[in-house]
Amino acid sequence: MSRAAAPEANTEALLREGASASTPTLYIEGPAFWSPRMPGWEQASAILRGEATPVEPPAKRPSPQVLAPAERRRAPDTVALALEVAAASIAASGRNAADLPCVFVSAHGDLGINDYMCGTLAADPLLLSPIKFHNSVHNAAVGYWTIGTGCMAASNSVSAYESSFATGLLEAATQCAADQRPVLLVGYDMPAVGALASVTTSRELLAVALVLSPTRSERTVAAFEWSLATDAPAAAARSAAAQSLQANAMADALPLFEALARGEVESLALPLSPRLSLQLDLQPELQLAPQG
Repeated sequence: MSRAAAPEANTEALLREGASASTPTLYIEGPAFWSPRMPGWEQASAILRGEATPVEPPAKRPSPQVLAPAERRRAPDTVALALEVAAASIAASGRNAADLPCVFVSAHGDLGINDYMCGTLAADPLLLSPIKFHNSVHNAAVGYWTIGTGCMAASNSVSAYESSFATGLLEAATQCAADQRPVLLVGYDMPAVGALASVTTSRELLAVALVLSPTRSERTVAAFEWSLATDAPAAAARSAAAQSLQANAMADALPLFEALARGEVESLALPLSPRLSLQLDLQPELQLAPQG
């Protein structure tokens, strides 16, 4: 009887098989960011560069205009955050949301609704709200997005616990490279509440988004080479503002967005597992050769 190889052996085999192949350069457009003290990329990028201070008082949760008023009121925090940055990224990239495949990624989904459902089921199951149940599924945010924008392109909802952002970025980059078309990537997570807070570490509200493109455009802000790496030190947030969001489950996105804010050449390792990372070699638009 054969025995499955250990994960480390599978990782090494994967890297050996891919050693002779190279991934194509991809391009980033429309970075978007939202947290209560950095509500929008223009403010966030200045704060992450140390040129401005975090917003006081913290901003209230966004109200995404993609949704009809009634849906906007009923949408949970995760949906509101995800759709806010998705719409901002699309606007900044100049793309048409209806045409773009999308990858939405969250480590935990909506922990607030999950806590409500567990508590209600334990106390009085007949009181469970159908709307709350509808919003509890992990693909709720991407479902709202595709309905609100009329998007008929492929959509994915990804979760990989502590490695969710890197996994979502790898999924989006693979789609972009394989299909030779732009892909929207959206990452978001919220604080753990109730009993779940004792077993799940996630604090604050954080959402990020960007568009990956196989070709350079007038909206390109950076290019990157990408590969898999083993035992590479994980990139860490540098600024105090980013470090204040380190407890959020989507915090692995912060080094990339800090690098985009600084506009510097960077090499970043984003964890995919305890040993495997997604290696990014980032080059800002100002460092790229002029387009011919």
